Amino acid sequence: HNTARAAVGVGPVSWDDNVAAYAENYANQRIGDCQLVHSDGPYGENLFWGSSTDYTGIDAVNSWVDEKQYYDYDSNSCTDGQVCGHYTQVVWPDSTAIGCVRVQCDSGAIFIICNYNPAGNIVGERPY
Repeated sequence: HNTARAAVGVGPVSWDDNVAAYAENYANQRIGDCQLVHSDGPYGENLFWGSSTDYTGIDAVNSWVDEKQYYDYDSNSCTDGQVCGHYTQVVWPDSTAIGCVRVQCDSGAIFIICNYNPAGNIVGERPY
């Protein structure tokens, strides 16, 4: 997270045990189905799913940061047909507290969640 944030001049995030506890609680609710369904909670949220048990938190963050190529700063939007909101949440400057967790689902797949406080991706605002 902090490498991607520094690359665009945004300060670091810090680990927050309360945000991490929220992420862990929600991840545990997803173990049975491993679906990428957002919690609709009070925090910003990025989700990752992988079919291999080799996936790590670093893999999840890298997949989100890779969306940078689809973010157009001038229009403050994603390239048509692409996703970039995970990236903009990673670098959102007001999101300074983070909590993440990785769980293995009943299917054997991996579910990773990061929550951010306060939430980013405010409509009409740029991430940096």
